[in-house]
Amino acid sequence: MGAIITAVVAIAAVVLGWITIEIACKPCLERGREAIDRSLDPNYDPDSPRFTAPAAQPLLDPPASSSTTKVV
Repeated sequence: MGAIITAVVAIAAVVLGWITIEIACKPCLERGREAIDRSLDPNYDPDSPRFTAPAAQPLLDPPASSSTTKVV
């Protein structure tokens, strides 16, 4: 009887751990699942204009111009 209780507790702990990870990492997991769905879709064409990616944002601010004026 003790082995059955231990097995049930272990399964419950695994299920609760899985739910915790799903809730904590939901945005990342959704993007990953969407990427997997896209890659497995036989109708998906990455070169199609219908599937254009949003414009890339620059990682850094553009350099300041060298002609700055000082106000005295």
